[in-house]
Amino acid sequence: MIAELGHFALVLALFTALAQSVVPLVGAQRGWADYMRVGDGAALLQFALLGAAFVALTHAFLTSDFSVRLVASHSHSLKPLIYKISGVWGNHEGSMLLWVLILALFGAMIVVFGRSLPLALKARTLAVQGMIGVAFIAFILFTSNPFERLMPAPVDGRDLNPLLQDPALAIHPPFLYLGYVGLSTSFSFAVAALIEGRVDAAWARWVRPWTLAAWMFLTIGILLGSYWAYYELGWGGWWFWDPVENASFMPWLAATALLHSAIVVEKRGELKSWTILLAILAFSLSLLGTFIVRSGLLTSVHAFATDPSRGVVILAILAVSVGGALWLYSARAHKLGSDGVFTLVSRESALLLNNVLLAAATAAVFIGTMAPLVYEAFGATITVGPPWFDWVFGLLMVPLILVLPIGASLPWKRGDAAKALSNLWVAAVIAFVVGAVVWALQTGASPLGPLGLTLGLWLVLGAFWELGERAKLGRALRGRIPFSESARRFIGIPRAEWGKNLAHAGLGLLALGAVLVTAWESEDVRLVQPGESFEVGGYVLTLDRMERVQGPNYVADRAVMTARPVDGGAETILTPEKRFFPAANTTTTEAAIRERLSGDVYVVIGDRRPNGAWSVRTYIKPWVNWIFIGAGLMAVGGIVSLTDRRHRVGAPAARRRADAVVTPAE
Repeated sequence: MIAELGHFALVLALFTALAQSVVPLVGAQRGWADYMRVGDGAALLQFALLGAAFVALTHAFLTSDFSVRLVASHSHSLKPLIYKISGVWGNHEGSMLLWVLILALFGAMIVVFGRSLPLALKARTLAVQGMIGVAFIAFILFTSNPFERLMPAPVDGRDLNPLLQDPALAIHPPFLYLGYVGLSTSFSFAVAALIEGRVDAAWARWVRPWTLAAWMFLTIGILLGSYWAYYELGWGGWWFWDPVENASFMPWLAATALLHSAIVVEKRGELKSWTILLAILAFSLSLLGTFIVRSGLLTSVHAFATDPSRGVVILAILAVSVGGALWLYSARAHKLGSDGVFTLVSRESALLLNNVLLAAATAAVFIGTMAPLVYEAFGATITVGPPWFDWVFGLLMVPLILVLPIGASLPWKRGDAAKALSNLWVAAVIAFVVGAVVWALQTGASPLGPLGLTLGLWLVLGAFWELGERAKLGRALRGRIPFSESARRFIGIPRAEWGKNLAHAGLGLLALGAVLVTAWESEDVRLVQPGESFEVGGYVLTLDRMERVQGPNYVADRAVMTARPVDGGAETILTPEKRFFPAANTTTTEAAIRERLSGDVYVVIGDRRPNGAWSVRTYIKPWVNWIFIGAGLMAVGGIVSLTDRRHRVGAPAARRRADAVVTPAE
């Protein structure tokens, strides 16, 4: 009965989304305030209905209601509670319900937090959100019904993919969808602005916090997915340029560019047309990611390889939404011209270069991801692997990292490059000297490591150097002003500036970790008898014994190993496992990791040979954890920026604007 109520709530949500799509749009066109306000109530009601449907599906998983086909296919009575919950979205149908629930959540948030928005802009934005909701709720109801019954009900279910039964991956999809779907707000604001024919500084102030929130959630989602792949899949990597990984990375790159271009619109009234286009493309890439993982084109542990006909429907939604937005853009973009002037050396130029490099990086990832799929569609084969992505993406990121600290210190409109560099010379010298010393000390290793160390330190030091300059810390150190004055200035730095520099520093740490682990990691694969020791990468490892253990829904062969540094130090006990899940008839590997800030010892146990030896794969991964620390710091930077009052109140003038009378759009 509860499942039927959830299905009914989903049907009602479709009709509510239809009303949200049409009524506010008509009201905004004709200047009818009452019609425009219908969008507020419809958005809140749609969220409540989809929330009820999601709760009903969650109840079916928690109670192991195997008469619901989805529960029977993706759950099991012996599965731990957390994975019964994550099983709700660990499949195509449930994940799509989560997708539209988050879409409705952002619509409701626009209502709650957008009270200072002009009524017409809010009405049009909610209408576009409603149109997206109509498309995907209809898609769920007609092709992917999560409440379909199965009669007769089986005694037990087939379980969730064991690789997905992990705490990090349990919360990875919700964060990823909050980022993916959160970009719909930027898209909706952009389309609403095109319909209205006006983009100004106030519009940019309203769009930036929504884009920043989506970017922050997407950063956390990608971080969780990367960390899960690192410790769960047993291959020792944190990124492989898998098409599904790229599906989340492309909208992240576009959203990063959008954040920076929106600053130019807000501060200087420039790049209006480009910013609108980025808002459209960022969400379009999110929809493309939805298509990639649900079209059946890919076979991946985190792709939903389903009926290709569903992929065709998603492709049609993608074509209509993106095509319609781009058609509107082509018709209205000429109204979004700018008349401002800025020199080649200015913050505007630096942010424009930032956008060009990010757009080129997005295009490179797009081409590398889609080329094999396009070739395969025509019966040909082409392989685009990590080496191609590493070189192309790396070549674009080097100038971006070099220019970030300089561009952030330049003034608007007209700047002085020599003065900007003079403010950063200490950071540049420190980064260069450290890189040079490491280069001189290493013997026969790749120069890539010192280069990555230099670039990462430059970005980290440059970010914090800018904060020091704002607080006039240098003058305080030279005795020209009291330290209390510098401290007062530190406290007075806006949180948005703190957030920006934390994010830039996080990018520097990520780049540092990624390059160092790529340049200096080592790998060892061998057969090892219990009691045998071997040396790899400065560590002596001993396979002490093997034991059989019973888990909640699996049995495992567990190795008990000791890792000891060659030059002395504390021993670490490592327990890699090879698990068998009877319900799913699946075997997985569980890596054991000795984690340190300086690097990890990463061990995976394989199969047992007839002579009693076990296959052991060992990786030594220097500085790898700085990748995750850096990504986490970037997300913290986004959170800090969102707490800035300027991002929470919107345009102050909008509060005083009367919305009872609205002029119809041309």
